[in-house]
Amino acid sequence: MSTTAPSDSALTAADLAEGWHKLGIDDGMTVIVHASLASLGRVDGGAATVVDSLRAALGPAGTLVVPTFTWQVADPDPDHPGVPTADIIARRAAVPTFHRDLETTSMGAIPEAVRKLPESVRSAHPQASVAAVGARAEDITRRQTLGFALGRTSPFGRIHDLGGHILLVGVGHDRNSFLHHAESLIPNPRLKVRRFPRELDGERVWVEALDVGNDNGVYFPAIGREFEQQAGITAVMVGEASCRLIPVAPLISFAAQRLTELLAAEPAE
Repeated sequence: MSTTAPSDSALTAADLAEGWHKLGIDDGMTVIVHASLASLGRVDGGAATVVDSLRAALGPAGTLVVPTFTWQVADPDPDHPGVPTADIIARRAAVPTFHRDLETTSMGAIPEAVRKLPESVRSAHPQASVAAVGARAEDITRRQTLGFALGRTSPFGRIHDLGGHILLVGVGHDRNSFLHHAESLIPNPRLKVRRFPRELDGERVWVEALDVGNDNGVYFPAIGREFEQQAGITAVMVGEASCRLIPVAPLISFAAQRLTELLAAEPAE
């Protein structure tokens, strides 16, 4: 099934909204979007048009969420032991402190278009924030712990509880942040330490917080494919992009079990 504009014209908001409805997006849903704008082909108005089309498909009772992660808010020398050199001190001083207007430079044009909307609200995690617009935006972004930033006490946990969906637009499950949420729920997840600067009582300090580790394509793509096959999820072409709409709750249940099995089968170090 495909939804495309005529070959000599760019996709409009109406073309895209038609595609989202065919995919299963409907009024009142809560949807977090991981997307490649380029994958859609030519879009009249670019990322802003994509955002407009998604909001139209979701209606006034719906909520659109995007990841607005800020990897630039991180220690450039996290493994440096002991007293830092002058060069390391200077490089750490150049790292920005998170604020809600900080650009999400690595996440693409669509998250930035949502973040810049006047009515957009954003969670406060220095590295793993989300931005949202719509009926549930304040509710979803209200709480996010510094540790396990995609865990139960986070926008991802709230989207799960609200019966939300994940929209993948021209990207795979290596870009599906909800699989980190699934890993945060299992008994023995892979772990890492986040390190970032914070303002505390008028002083800039470096904070460390424990979180699940990076997958780097080891398990997430295969787990995502397995779930889609089991759940009977099929892709819909919107413009030139292969798109899938995935219900959060059953994905998390499946992924947590599979990750537990796969990690338990790893050879001991």
